[in-house]
Amino acid sequence: MEPRLMPYKTVSQFGQDEIVIHKSRFIGLCAPCTSEEQALDFLAQCRARYKDANHHCYAYIIGRNAGVMRYSDDGEPGGTAGLPIIGVLKSRALVDVVVVVARYFGGVLLGAGGLTRAYTQGCAIAVAAAGEVEMCPCRDYLMDLPYGFLGRFENEIKTRPLQVLEKEFGADVTVLVRMRDTYAPEFLAFAAELTAGKSEPILADEGFFPWAVGQEELHVD
Repeated sequence: MEPRLMPYKTVSQFGQDEIVIHKSRFIGLCAPCTSEEQALDFLAQCRARYKDANHHCYAYIIGRNAGVMRYSDDGEPGGTAGLPIIGVLKSRALVDVVVVVARYFGGVLLGAGGLTRAYTQGCAIAVAAAGEVEMCPCRDYLMDLPYGFLGRFENEIKTRPLQVLEKEFGADVTVLVRMRDTYAPEFLAFAAELTAGKSEPILADEGFFPWAVGQEELHVD
């Protein structure tokens, strides 16, 4: 028996947000990445973009098993910047992700506790802007539906954990459907029952694809 592929959480896209705390400006930047090289490239881009910032503190976690974890305070007091940033990522079980928080010092000392809270918040708003997603082992099936079965099919999928990615209207209706791999046997049984065996879904693709965190059903018209 093949080992069960487990979902993992990451972010869906680049995200950026900022806060001002006691005149200091904290800019949080977050992006997905799948290698340490990509994470360091992102850090270099952030440093170049905000080259006059006083600090560019960062953290990244790479690998589905979180095999690579790095962080830096970049001149802030030890443990007040990089560690809080990576703490947010670990608490949310995010992997394949990098966060940089650039700080423009506003002239007011925040103290260790204040800095820790500021960098924690800077990371949190960056992650929120990037958007958390769950990457799940999924399968995509192509299915040709005679028009007479389309109405029931559309009604049924509203109650099932499926994503309809495409519809193409021709002699029949060709649909491309995505589901978590664990749901595939039930979908195949449903398709066979719906069409009395006249239409057999064809596996078009399989792999890890994003699934909104906390959301089971997604439908695209």
